[in-house]
Amino acid sequence: MNKWIKAARLRTLPLSVAGIILAGFLAASYHKFDRLIFTLSILTAVLFQILSNFANDYGDGIKGTDNDDRIGPKRAIQSGEITPAQMKKAMLITGCLSFLSALVLVTYSFGLRRLPEILLYLVLGIAAIVAAIKYTVGKNAYGYFGLGDLFVLIFFGLVSVMGGTYLYTKDLDWTWIFPALSIGFLSMAVLNLNNMRDLNSDIKAGKHTIPVKLGLENAKKYHIVLIVLPFFFTQAYIFHHYQGRFWPWLFLLPYLLLFRHLMHIIQINNPKDFDPELKKVAILTLLYAIFLGIGLVI
Repeated sequence: MNKWIKAARLRTLPLSVAGIILAGFLAASYHKFDRLIFTLSILTAVLFQILSNFANDYGDGIKGTDNDDRIGPKRAIQSGEITPAQMKKAMLITGCLSFLSALVLVTYSFGLRRLPEILLYLVLGIAAIVAAIKYTVGKNAYGYFGLGDLFVLIFFGLVSVMGGTYLYTKDLDWTWIFPALSIGFLSMAVLNLNNMRDLNSDIKAGKHTIPVKLGLENAKKYHIVLIVLPFFFTQAYIFHHYQGRFWPWLFLLPYLLLFRHLMHIIQINNPKDFDPELKKVAILTLLYAIFLGIGLVI
């Protein structure tokens, strides 16, 4: 059991639910929060993330990308604790569970009378499953062509926050794009840290991530943009809906630590020093979602 817990990479789970938590707070600010929708949304997001982690382990493992040159923690297939056949079976089970969870979620949220919306969300669910698998699996794995950032923005940001809030409200506000982009960009920052850490091993393996394409120094500049832009996106949302109010500015508390993180990133020269920053930014993204959400509800 311990080997599967390690393969699930629990430290990635806080980031996967940040957008879902913010969506719940946004719904609460409209007085439309529902506990069961929230619980099912969290469960679905966690299952999608575990599926993605299993698929990433499998794809990089069979391609040889996870090797002795890799700096981060050893993956399950790389270490030999789990065979590729076992991992494929785990991916199938997790994929089915995530789709079932999504099905229950949208059926409960919309009821059987709103069939077009149910079908739309199920298509998004299938797309999320395919995206989780195709990141590293297969000949045309998009993670090997530097497209991982785009898919993180779509699913961790836009779908998670905007799509998640719609499940409660059955309505759409264009200004939700600001908190959605904020979570999306901060999630991209976590991926960018991962890719800066693995820069040298990815070059050898032919994995053309954004840092591989840009080089380390430009990847750091890209990282600064990913952290700074959400600061302004959040201000835009607050000014549009909560001008003159204090509590929404609670998001500044985790953001002070994110700015401190940037000062540290600029000084890093050894790729292995990026690894501790991964957990920091993932946790701070979750805290950003919680503090902003509390401020909006108050």
